[in-house]
Amino acid sequence: MSVTRYPVILVHGIILKDNPFFKSFGKIEKNLKKSGYSVFTAPIDGFGAIENNAEQLKAFVQKILEQEHAEKVNLIAHSKGGLDSKHMIQCLGMEDKVASLTTLCTPHLGSPIASYILGYPRWILKFIAFWINLWYKIFGDKHPDCMEVCKQLQTRDEAELISFSDKVYCQSYSTTMKRVRDDFIMGIPYFFSKRLEKKATDGLVSVESSKFENYRGDCVDESVSHSEIVGFMVKRKKKERVMGFYLQLLSELAEMGY
Repeated sequence: MSVTRYPVILVHGIILKDNPFFKSFGKIEKNLKKSGYSVFTAPIDGFGAIENNAEQLKAFVQKILEQEHAEKVNLIAHSKGGLDSKHMIQCLGMEDKVASLTTLCTPHLGSPIASYILGYPRWILKFIAFWINLWYKIFGDKHPDCMEVCKQLQTRDEAELISFSDKVYCQSYSTTMKRVRDDFIMGIPYFFSKRLEKKATDGLVSVESSKFENYRGDCVDESVSHSEIVGFMVKRKKKERVMGFYLQLLSELAEMGY
């Protein structure tokens, strides 16, 4: 088995983040390391705005480049982590330091659930945001900003997307959740996601919104939710298929010289 030429950095989305009791990508990082890959998870804020997280990601990428004596890194970004990664590459002068960007279930066109939430009275939103920000600060966020994150995840027109760097190989994947009962945790957001846009969705992000540059389809050819693809509360047999996806992904990047 060949390994990737450049180190791999996993970039998580909102809510799920590394802490002493929980890993944002479950055992995925650990298992990839066992397979011989050089893999790290970026310690960015769980509820930080895109600009904030992009700065944190840049600092971590630079640290790994120096630590591993590497010229570039491969980024595998889940959910909002894909938006953070895109901003870092395009706006923070990092396009020469990233060999490839793979986004998983990233809301490139936003999420209707975020738009729906913002329709609630402002006093309710501010109250909820205060407690979420406080909770995430306790768990290590440096600059949590729940309200701004929600605004940044609103649905947007495809025309608003900026053209992306041709110096970085970019590909994207989606997942599709087929029934409410397929994932107890994501069942409620799945219900609202289907009701709001009536399209194939992983429970939070539609397949259409996940498409970016070289779209490769669903990560796994079965019902997989937004959180299951990062190993959260996923059943054993499905967990093996999810892990198989990551191994195949890195194998392909290695074959391409990344």
